Amino acid sequence: MFLFAIAVLFKLCSIQFVDGDKYRSLAEKRTIKSVTIPANRGNVYDSEGSLLATSVPKYDIRFDAVTPSSKTFEKYLKPLCDSLHVFGGKPSSYYQNVLRRARANRNRYHLIARNIGYSDYIRLRNFPLLGLGAFKGGLIVEQKTKREHPMGGMAERTIGYERIDDQGNVTRPGIDGAFGVKYLRGTDGKRLKQNIGKGQWKPIADYNQIEPKDGYDVYTTINVNIQDIAHHALLKQLEYYEAEHGCVVVMEVKTGEIKAISNLGKTKSGSYYEKLNYAVGESQEPGSTFKTIALVAALEDKVIDTSTVIDTENGSKRFYGRSISDSHHGGFGKISAARALEVSSNIGLATIIDEGYSKNPEKFINRLKSWHIDQPLGIPIKGEGKPVIPEPGDAKWSRNALPSMAYGYNLSVTPLQTLTFYNAIANDGVMVKPRFIYSVKELDTPIETFHKEVINEKICSEETIKEVQAILENVVKHGTGKSLYNPYFSMAGKTGTARTEYWMADWKTNKRYVSSFAGYFPADNPKYSCIVVIHKPSVKKGFYGADVSGPVFKSIAQKIFTDTPIIDEVNSLQVVDESASKEFEGFYETAQTYKTIMPRVVGLPVMDAVALLENLGLKVEMDGLGEVKSQSIPKGQKIKKNQKVVLKIS
Repeated sequence: MFLFAIAVLFKLCSIQFVDGDKYRSLAEKRTIKSVTIPANRGNVYDSEGSLLATSVPKYDIRFDAVTPSSKTFEKYLKPLCDSLHVFGGKPSSYYQNVLRRARANRNRYHLIARNIGYSDYIRLRNFPLLGLGAFKGGLIVEQKTKREHPMGGMAERTIGYERIDDQGNVTRPGIDGAFGVKYLRGTDGKRLKQNIGKGQWKPIADYNQIEPKDGYDVYTTINVNIQDIAHHALLKQLEYYEAEHGCVVVMEVKTGEIKAISNLGKTKSGSYYEKLNYAVGESQEPGSTFKTIALVAALEDKVIDTSTVIDTENGSKRFYGRSISDSHHGGFGKISAARALEVSSNIGLATIIDEGYSKNPEKFINRLKSWHIDQPLGIPIKGEGKPVIPEPGDAKWSRNALPSMAYGYNLSVTPLQTLTFYNAIANDGVMVKPRFIYSVKELDTPIETFHKEVINEKICSEETIKEVQAILENVVKHGTGKSLYNPYFSMAGKTGTARTEYWMADWKTNKRYVSSFAGYFPADNPKYSCIVVIHKPSVKKGFYGADVSGPVFKSIAQKIFTDTPIIDEVNSLQVVDESASKEFEGFYETAQTYKTIMPRVVGLPVMDAVALLENLGLKVEMDGLGEVKSQSIPKGQKIKKNQKVVLKIS
């Protein structure tokens, strides 16, 4: 017994003094733990302060079915289930069966409600039984923060998010992802909690070891009004043409600020949502919108001038054993270099570039490189597509490379990279970097401000810029974009129609195209540049850039110009017939005194008619763009606020 006592004493001393630190650490780990307190993630705003993304608390309510005593459980079970019936809609008997089964199975973590808001959380925690708290009623509350987008699906991919999966992999698309680590995320706090049994932990003190620091707020360049216009104009066209996907970007010419960006992809059910950021990430053969870039190179290198005559023959011409054709039946014959771009002649541009650079192709490639077309723009949003510009020695290079590149094949760029070049033309040669944010703030205190960043001070001479600006305006006036022309609103740009997946065996029986339009408006004093790209429209309905993408550009341009005029007085956007004009002028004086009389808007441009009628408080429905053909409320009839009027458009 004496020896046994000595052994016990020795072991006690060993545990106390030799292994004491080890066992104290183990005990502390089991009873005390440091809990992370997530910081509130900063908000994302548009340029006018409208909320684009914010973090809101969400709650999971669970029930420890073992904790309540039998007496308490039986007393409050039916009242609780009656309340759950009102909350969740299922019969009270259903909830009684579920909760009894949970108690029989000794389930200490039964889910009552998932992902509910604060008001529902307050409501639930006051239900019978749950209102008794964690130790008497078995209430378990788990709080988490969820990122919400008040604008819904619009610009969702560009606004983005930051997600971390169970394996620790991080996904960071869009603005939220790009600026999350540096600005939005904030710094998490720490707090000690003690295990008090039954899986419950309580704070040791009423203060935090480390206080969480909220993230900064990011103010983007997006304008929600322009975003709404762009989103719905693109969506309407995608739905009509049953296209696979499409994107649109609107950029402010002088600053490079992105005012709207929409990326919509088709689901299996036929609806569209922000699937991927095609405008930023999809590098592809641009087709005819690249002809403008090729022509600027030729003019700047003085291998031609705008009046140089090009023989496009009868619409088909062979280059190094391969035929190139124009879409115009019978060809254009002999035309000027300027006209070749206006009518989008593949043969014309291929001839210009081949004859001008075939002996020294590096000269053409180097001109493209001087504009950084071979490099990504370096925008902060993750996943920017890499442009591919082949050069002599590459696997893709052949004698046909130059003529192919002249009209937008055998190379690839993203829509945003193409738009950046067109924006430089609109900006009198100054190439600015696309910009998505302009300020970071802590509440109202500026932390960092972002300014215009110039990529190239002057992409070409003043002479070349003026010539190309005139040609792009003529494209819309009497070129491939003439269906978009409006004498009362100037636009400039270039249509694009490119074959896609033409290397696949089934292309001839199932033709696929990419339709595009890139340009700027107003042509005489550019305020915004814009690109529209639509993939794989139904060829039964149309596939040319002027028919598919052009109307989206025109709709966006006109609506921006009408809703957010860039001059004090906005001219009419459509032709007004003389009788309608006199009728409008005659009504104006009456409308100043009597605000309850329906005017005659037949013959007026739809944009003017909508503006007039909405100012009178009417809700307007219309079926297109053009002149008003008829109105559902006759002239002179008394009208009321929020009354609906239907306009038929010619």
